[in-house]
Amino acid sequence: MTPGIMFVSLIFVGISFLVSYVLKSKFRAYSEVPTSSGFTGRQIAEKMLRDNNIYDVQVLSVDGFLSDHYNPANKTVNLSPDVYAGANVAAAAVAAHECGHAVQHAAAYPWLGLRSRLVPAVQFSASLVQWVLLGGILLINVFPQLLLAGIVLFGITTVFALITLPVEFDASRRALAWLDRSQVMRPQEHDKAKNALWWAAMTYVVAALASLATLFQYILIYMGARDRR
Repeated sequence: MTPGIMFVSLIFVGISFLVSYVLKSKFRAYSEVPTSSGFTGRQIAEKMLRDNNIYDVQVLSVDGFLSDHYNPANKTVNLSPDVYAGANVAAAAVAAHECGHAVQHAAAYPWLGLRSRLVPAVQFSASLVQWVLLGGILLINVFPQLLLAGIVLFGITTVFALITLPVEFDASRRALAWLDRSQVMRPQEHDKAKNALWWAAMTYVVAALASLATLFQYILIYMGARDRR
């Protein structure tokens, strides 16, 4: 890793740590705010699915903190224990957001479909990219094509990170719209749910920007080596 890339990485590590800290703080605080409906995350998820005429998606409990996700392969909304059983604003926001992905899937939301199709390529790229980039940097003066291959692999992961942004923001938009329509929480609770989901989205924004900045650095290194030949 070159000094420039290391510097950029350290900047984004710091920003990512700050955003993650604020996010966890928000979720801890909002976990202490009960929803007026008294619904748990599981009940929120099941109701949102029913209200969107989705009956083939299961709501499951999975281990881990903030491990919540929607799996389009087996059509499951997977909620962490605190979200699954929690009857609070944080649990409601997360459960509704993950169901937002299920609604995207049912509606054939194009960005979600594109992200799902990229998963195999991203998994392949992620398994090789660090080693290819390292070799490319070490052999930059004799075999710059190796760095170019690493840039292509890293570019795939960067594109995936960028495509994730509209997917996550749209899922939050659908979640908040449903929470408002369904009236399962009061307006002040809705504002807290919106704030929690905004900070959650910021983690994806930081990751995408970090990936884009690092990709740009590698491209500059490759172009500089090519110009010296």
